[in-house]
Amino acid sequence: MLSKNVIEAIEERRSVRQFKQDPIPEAVVSRIIGCGLKAPSAGNIQPWQFWVIRRPGLKEALAEAAFGQEFVSQAPVVVAVLAEPARSATRYGYRGSELYCIQDTAAAVQNIMLAGLEYGIGSCWVGAFDEKKVSKALNLSERFRPVALVPMGYPAELPARRPRSQRPMEETVITVE
Repeated sequence: MLSKNVIEAIEERRSVRQFKQDPIPEAVVSRIIGCGLKAPSAGNIQPWQFWVIRRPGLKEALAEAAFGQEFVSQAPVVVAVLAEPARSATRYGYRGSELYCIQDTAAAVQNIMLAGLEYGIGSCWVGAFDEKKVSKALNLSERFRPVALVPMGYPAELPARRPRSQRPMEETVITVE
């Protein structure tokens, strides 16, 4: 049985941008997406759709919409994570459509990326893209808003941990007792 300490998974996760072309088994993709479905959402509304994309031409269109980030098209699978703002608005109005559905889909993206680690799948959260071009490439109705693209596959190389400045806890954590 596969298991990984969640803290280790968080510390181990890297943004992978170079992939082997080995296909990811459908059962593994389903399990990873299933973990996305388990993300918390405001009122358990689950205002999301996950599009699992394997078609080369569509991945190329998404890479172009992502300002030429070619690794998007080179991944065996790209998961397009879409929010459905009106679904959240039914219960929460403006705040639901403008904030909660984005928070909910963001939580799902993190679940997907961490779940992928269980199977040796690398991924990268891509949020830099032209929403209109992604919507056009996917032929989305106006009720969906693309929030993230998650290219994933077996890493061609494991990136070294990038030196990352982290703000001191004293600056970012306030304890109120």
